[in-house]
Amino acid sequence: MEQVNWVIEVNGKLESKVDTESEKEHWMKRSIYRVPVGITDINKKAYRPQLVSFGPYHHGEDHLKPMEEHKQRALLHFLRRSRKPLELFVNSLAENVEKLKDCYDLLDPIWQDNNKFLHLMILDGCFMLEILRSATHTMEDYAQNDPIFSNHGKIHIMPFIKRDMLMLENQLPMPVLDSLVAVDSNRTKDEEFVNKLILKFCSPNTPLSCIGSCLHVLDVYRRSLLQDIPGRRQRKRHRKPRNSHHEDGDDIIRSAMELNEAGIRFKKSKTVSLKDITFRGGVLKLPAIIVDDATESMFLNLISFERFHVGAGNEVTSYIFFMDNIIDNEKDVALLHSRGIIQNALGSDKAVANLFNSLSKDITLDPDSSLDELHKRVSRYCKKAWNEWRANLIHTYFRNPWAILSLISVIFLFALTIVQTIYTVYPYWFPPPSPETSPPPMAPPLLSPPPTTPPLPSPEHKVPQQANQTHH
Repeated sequence: MEQVNWVIEVNGKLESKVDTESEKEHWMKRSIYRVPVGITDINKKAYRPQLVSFGPYHHGEDHLKPMEEHKQRALLHFLRRSRKPLELFVNSLAENVEKLKDCYDLLDPIWQDNNKFLHLMILDGCFMLEILRSATHTMEDYAQNDPIFSNHGKIHIMPFIKRDMLMLENQLPMPVLDSLVAVDSNRTKDEEFVNKLILKFCSPNTPLSCIGSCLHVLDVYRRSLLQDIPGRRQRKRHRKPRNSHHEDGDDIIRSAMELNEAGIRFKKSKTVSLKDITFRGGVLKLPAIIVDDATESMFLNLISFERFHVGAGNEVTSYIFFMDNIIDNEKDVALLHSRGIIQNALGSDKAVANLFNSLSKDITLDPDSSLDELHKRVSRYCKKAWNEWRANLIHTYFRNPWAILSLISVIFLFALTIVQTIYTVYPYWFPPPSPETSPPPMAPPLLSPPPTTPPLPSPEHKVPQQANQTHH
């Protein structure tokens, strides 16, 4: 009988017209997701909060219950400072309670109760705002020895809360924070104000800029990592059919050490945006990144968000995929560290290499990713033999001033040897003329005979010149 009813139900749905727009709107509402077990098994701690829960997914877990008492205290401090009745905050969220519930994927039935859900949103939302404000404000209404909001708590507790706050399953919809701030400050909703609060807490060294409407804290942090580069025009990529196999190895990029041996130089980009990766004139520029204990959890949750939220993009996934390609071992990490690209706060270079190698497990790279063309240009550059020969020359003879001086000395000695060889061989091929073999001297040219004078007359024939002169 149940099978018959199921067949009738399916047939009835087939007869009804499929509303594509309603399906599209249904999926657009989702922004907070449960990560499947097949993914969390790789690193369960990266997806499960260790200190505090935000939202319904991990609420009530035994290891998180101690923080519930601090949430109640934070709510009272928030209301006293606000001087507003709790009803105003509840009513502001009750207007959109269904939209707030739709933000969660696979929400448990117990949270379909509006009152229970609103209670959770108010409690967690006020606690999160108190945490965010502690980064920029001195919380004078808390005791100096408060375990959470004192200076002691900022050093020893806040880093763990920040890590939990950047987990995909541990998010609050952004309208919750916007509504609470609007009621507290007696003004309209200002999404940029909340965005700045989040960035000052999660990434205090990142330059603040307008990010726009975001979905939750993790989305705000992600967009701060992917800010547009000033003065660089964003190119639109057109989708094109791609083969499942790599063509001529263009999609395979070598490790950092191999790229260095092929003549590619590494430099630090001017910004920290993960988009700021360029390759021009044999120079590969990468943004600087700090690798610490929270890096793995942060990147895994950002990758999961891009995987499950349609339209989020794939920039973080592409960056991790690229870094995994150029980092094979600790030598690659050491090279990037020497160029100022990786700041290692994790420990050994080998630990950093293992981290990047593990981040890329079971991820799929979009063939139309922003780094696809860069992959190809780097690969084509490495295939040119001249680039590798030139790189070997530079690495061998121009590593330090002593090597340069040695090279100059070798060239000078080689030049002297060539000159000496020339002077030695030249007389053999062009010997100087010897006396035995010299040709007889040529006779001097004949000179014309000197003019002859007429003979002097004899005495008897002498003409008396005096008489002639007298007569004349």
